[in-house]
Amino acid sequence: MTAPALVMVARGSSDPMVAQVTHQLVRGLQQMRPEMSVHGAFLQASPPSASQVIDQLAASGAGEVVLVPLELTHAVECEPGMGDLLNRARRNYPGLRFTLSRPIGPEISLLTILDQRLRASLSQARCLELDGLVLSAACTGDVRGSALLARRARQWSTHHRLPCLTAVADDSGPSVAQAIMGLRAQGRRHIAVGSFFLGADEAYHTQSDVAYRYGAVSVSDPIGACREVLDLVLARYAFAAMDLLDFGMDEELAEPERHLSVVSA
Repeated sequence: MTAPALVMVARGSSDPMVAQVTHQLVRGLQQMRPEMSVHGAFLQASPPSASQVIDQLAASGAGEVVLVPLELTHAVECEPGMGDLLNRARRNYPGLRFTLSRPIGPEISLLTILDQRLRASLSQARCLELDGLVLSAACTGDVRGSALLARRARQWSTHHRLPCLTAVADDSGPSVAQAIMGLRAQGRRHIAVGSFFLGADEAYHTQSDVAYRYGAVSVSDPIGACREVLDLVLARYAFAAMDLLDFGMDEELAEPERHLSVVSA
């Protein structure tokens, strides 16, 4: 039995370097699971588009496809573009079976990578003192993702015994500038920003520039194509692929034929 094709779907960016993170994840998974059909696709800006990849899979004779959203702030619900993609794929290719996994989400394992990225940034900037942290993400995500992101900030704060505030790059929550000013109001002067972004897209660069403008001593690199992300993609894929298994539960068991028997007196 051939395993379903895995398609990682990222938002995309006009910066080709951002797309490289997705391509690196594809190469990493191909090395980890050479028997699997692994692909990367984008909802906008970057090629190949998700529709193009699905067209190619249909032309190659694939029977089942699992779409895995590369979203770090959504834990349960995907952004609307993913739902539209799934409905369009099912409509265009009724002979293929599609399923959509949960997003990557703000998992605890990524907090370790965030910490490593910030330590490297602090070392490069030769920062010897730190008294405040900001956990910056692209957006607040869904309800569950927002709650988990706040929990990660509390865990990070507890680990370093430093106050930590969350910030987002869009208008769905406090900005990185507001978070830094909030820490300064507490008397904190040496504030670093951990970037909970998958790649260095426009939102990442914007929040980085604002953070430095408001006096941050260091801003970490994004999470990137690390092993922890690969493991999470595989976990999401494996769980979602279960929806494609046919256990025959929909088929009613035929009632055995009953025969009359003659009972002698």
